[in-house]
Amino acid sequence: MGMSIGSDSDEEEVISAINTTPLVDVMLVLFIIFLITSPIVLKTLKVELPKEKNIVTETKPENIVISVSKDGDIYWNQQLVSDTDALFEKMKVEAVKTPQPEIHIRGHENARYESVGKVVYTAQRSSIMKVGFITEPPPLNQ
Repeated sequence: MGMSIGSDSDEEEVISAINTTPLVDVMLVLFIIFLITSPIVLKTLKVELPKEKNIVTETKPENIVISVSKDGDIYWNQQLVSDTDALFEKMKVEAVKTPQPEIHIRGHENARYESVGKVVYTAQRSSIMKVGFITEPPPLNQ
């Protein structure tokens, strides 16, 4: 049994270059998988989306305006409502009227979506059929 210490001219030198062949192979496989799956992902169901339209709000005395402040406070026709349970009780009374009044929600532009969502959910729970959102019209280009 022999062992050599030191450098012999017969030994190969250490190669310090990175072998990129496996990396290129992996990248090509990933590229092929991407090419095969991308048409499947991009196909969507054909749906006719609603068209945007501005409708002037008809103010009727029976309509109820619910405002949501930027702090999440809820106002029923400019009167503060303590919480969503009190709002639910008020909406339940209105839901049984014939014709049922419309609920118009005015949410502050900096209000959290959660605050407005609670009002919409409460209207749904109380069986209110028509809920609308009041927004500012875009400025006219002159």
